[in-house]
Amino acid sequence: MTWHDVQVTAEKAGTISNQTDATARTVIECAADAIVAFSTDQTVMLWNPAAERMFGWTAAEVVGLEPPIIPEELKAEHNAVLERVRGGGQISFATRRIRKDRSVIDLRIDTSALIDGAGEVVGWVNVCHQTGEDDVARHYMAERARVVRRLGDVVADMNAQRDLESVLDRIAASLRELTSADAGGFVIIEDDTLRLVSTAGLPDRLRGRTATLSSSLVGELMGSGKTVMMATGESGGFDDLIWSALPGLHTIALSLSHVAGKPYGALYALYSRRKLSHVELELLELLAGHAGVALTNAMAFEEVVRQRAHERAVIDGSADGIAVLDEAGLVRQWNPAAHRITGMAAQDAIGKPPSFPLPEPGATLNCKLPNGRWLDVLCTALAGGGELVIDFRDVTSAKELEEAKDLFLATTSHELRTPITVVQGFASTLASRWDQFTDTERRTAVRTIAERAGSLGRLVEQLLLGSRAGADQLPVSNGPFDLDAVLRGAVTAFQPLSDKHVVVADIAADLPTASGDTMATDIIVGQLLENAFKYSPDGGAVTVRARVSPGGYGGAGSPPVSRGGPGGIVPPGERWIEVTVEDEGIGIADGDHERIFDRFFQGEAGDRRRFGGVGIGLFIVRRLAQAQNGEVSADSRASGGTVMRLRLRPADDAAPAAR
Repeated sequence: MTWHDVQVTAEKAGTISNQTDATARTVIECAADAIVAFSTDQTVMLWNPAAERMFGWTAAEVVGLEPPIIPEELKAEHNAVLERVRGGGQISFATRRIRKDRSVIDLRIDTSALIDGAGEVVGWVNVCHQTGEDDVARHYMAERARVVRRLGDVVADMNAQRDLESVLDRIAASLRELTSADAGGFVIIEDDTLRLVSTAGLPDRLRGRTATLSSSLVGELMGSGKTVMMATGESGGFDDLIWSALPGLHTIALSLSHVAGKPYGALYALYSRRKLSHVELELLELLAGHAGVALTNAMAFEEVVRQRAHERAVIDGSADGIAVLDEAGLVRQWNPAAHRITGMAAQDAIGKPPSFPLPEPGATLNCKLPNGRWLDVLCTALAGGGELVIDFRDVTSAKELEEAKDLFLATTSHELRTPITVVQGFASTLASRWDQFTDTERRTAVRTIAERAGSLGRLVEQLLLGSRAGADQLPVSNGPFDLDAVLRGAVTAFQPLSDKHVVVADIAADLPTASGDTMATDIIVGQLLENAFKYSPDGGAVTVRARVSPGGYGGAGSPPVSRGGPGGIVPPGERWIEVTVEDEGIGIADGDHERIFDRFFQGEAGDRRRFGGVGIGLFIVRRLAQAQNGEVSADSRASGGTVMRLRLRPADDAAPAAR
């Protein structure tokens, strides 16, 4: 064959090839069925006029891009089909595709691979044609099975939500997903009001909008006795409804959700671009039923959370210590009060047994902690398990008060019995043996009776004054008075009462007039002098000093001193008249400098028997000082003994110090 022959043959072959290509293009362009070809990257290579007519997009709008016709939920199906025919062959299947106007059409698609001359897959071709009624029926059956499976997934997802708001949002999203609605929402029923609480496909500004139940579609549905209904209207026919924000709204489907057997709310499925079928209506009804279950669960969970939060707040706010023990007797809960009472933090207590003994369930027990506190412990067993709830409170103050009262009664009885016995004995002796005594003996006996009666009177007066002090009913009338005269009178009165003590007065010559009550101050000074005598049994000097000093200091060069009672630390710079009573006696034990002012307290346990008294003298002293806008405190002398310090305001400075 010559070169010319070869050239002619090639030209003929090219002409035939061109004619074939032209014919193929004509066939594709004139085909009644939509033909779509994809490359291996799944972008559109070919989009014939029939495809333009079927789907609404032109070739220029889709070539080179991923096809916009595949619904999101069917992309997995599309990918699986392409993978199946990669090795050759053809698959024909019924499915759905999306048009440009967002409507959905039912199709049968024949899919095969595109293979080049070398046998390599270069893409796929889909031939799409609309299905007949039988195919549509078969497709819907398959579709319904798929949607029911999807409904199961959605219901499981809804029930997995615990927060009520999250459940409501998931219901609205699921509604749109399952029914292919253009938008949807959920309203709850509040008396005669509907409130929109969740939406999908609608503006967020609609949330919270309300409508009247009686004139709404929900009211109509409730009155019909049905659980699902559909309403249609021309465009704009629903302008008076919340849903009017959806342009082109033409169909509304709604179904009731029940909680605890009563209508709780309703689901709305809204359609503006496509029509609603009976399958979607049935799905809406099924979803509404499942939504009621999910809402019931969420509301029950929220109620449990609220109850637990309330119980936690009660436990944490309780003044009693509360602990929960597991079956092994180990602490599982430990509230803040338990920490305060025992000094043990929760992290140290949890996982260990309680640090105190426990009574039997239903019983109570008093016990003492290593830190000296007394507890009243109640144990309760929880039904249905081996857990125990331990409630314990700090009863230290009550215990101490009870002990103090018992001791007070015993001491008072002793203090009363001694003078009464003496009075009774001398009186009986005089009555039965009067003639046998001389005048001197009779006068001595009567003098003893008078002294003991005076002691009884002073004791009763002190008890009465202590009772009034405890009730804040002290008879005090404050005003300017001559403190110098009160102090010198007290020193003079006490000087002859003891031959072991020397009472010294060291009173500043320029001592100003004080603000307070003359009688109350006399009682205070008298009690302090009496204590100085009592607690210095070996005698010694008792010194009464009075000076004007700046506030806040216990003496020259001393640091600021905290005073008991409402006064606290005396503010620096303020003038005070300071009266001290110093003795050379046994002093005050460490830690008792404030306790001696408590009612019924009296130093060490042996002091009552050794020195007598009922332990309310200094309690009265402090209350009387406070009633005069003053304060009293106690310190120990470096060389032994006690310094009792009374502070009163000068009369000229009394107004700023008033409380």
